[in-house]
Amino acid sequence: MRLILLCALLLIVSPLEAAERLNVVASFSILGDFVRNVGGDRINLTTLVGPDSDVHVYTPAPADAKRIAAAKLVIVNGLGLEGWLPRLVQSSGSKAQVVTASTGIAPLKLGSAADPHAWQSIPNAKIYVTDIASALAAAAPDDAEFFRGQAKAYLEKLETLDREVRDAVAKIPPERRKVISTHDAFGYFSAEYGIQFIAPLGVSTETEPSARDIAAIIGQIKAQKIPAVFLENISDDRLIRRIAAETGVRVGGTLISDGLTGEKGPAPTYIDMVRHNIKALTSALDH
Repeated sequence: MRLILLCALLLIVSPLEAAERLNVVASFSILGDFVRNVGGDRINLTTLVGPDSDVHVYTPAPADAKRIAAAKLVIVNGLGLEGWLPRLVQSSGSKAQVVTASTGIAPLKLGSAADPHAWQSIPNAKIYVTDIASALAAAAPDDAEFFRGQAKAYLEKLETLDREVRDAVAKIPPERRKVISTHDAFGYFSAEYGIQFIAPLGVSTETEPSARDIAAIIGQIKAQKIPAVFLENISDDRLIRRIAAETGVRVGGTLISDGLTGEKGPAPTYIDMVRHNIKALTSALDH
């Protein structure tokens, strides 16, 4: 009899608890991973731009407006990354608070615009996590201590990760710390850790390089003795493979830039992404 009563109570309480969870929308997969690490089981999280997808060129679906309409918080990167999002929030009629997770980060420049890829520096990732924890705590004060505890534990992991990256880069000879990658997503990584990334496609993953551009890149590789070129998980690999074939430079592998991979891929989380990238870089550059 007691077991039956307990089961009945669980059936009553569980939906109530689920209803009290904070509904949060994150704009893309890397941000979603930060939010998941802080929010844990106290939030219902929806990520709009999923694994292996390019947030720069995302086209929102009608279901996305419904998700935003049901959210209390919409967490975005800012720095011009999600150009499609303000209109989506407006059209959804949502009363959600829009939280910019990069607040407090000094942006680098790409031409005249801000470089949005601030998460590629782990110290910046820690700012994202702190901003997210503050937003969740303000939106759900009863769970504030939980969110702060989750954030503290995750920040400690990021601190360890930062040391791993610095130690790995220190083992690469300084003259070999330069690579070609598919587009300009690694400026913050370069500024923080001292590996030079030369990006043939500029800012946009949509830009098609001309024959003159490709010739200039090939000349640059030969002149600067660049040891490796890298693919990215969200970009067409034909250009990089052509450059590698014409210069004899090795393809160092695939770097994860603007979106995590699926669960079966090499980088389903931010920490996995950074470890994957630094392993690929050191494997190509340290000998």
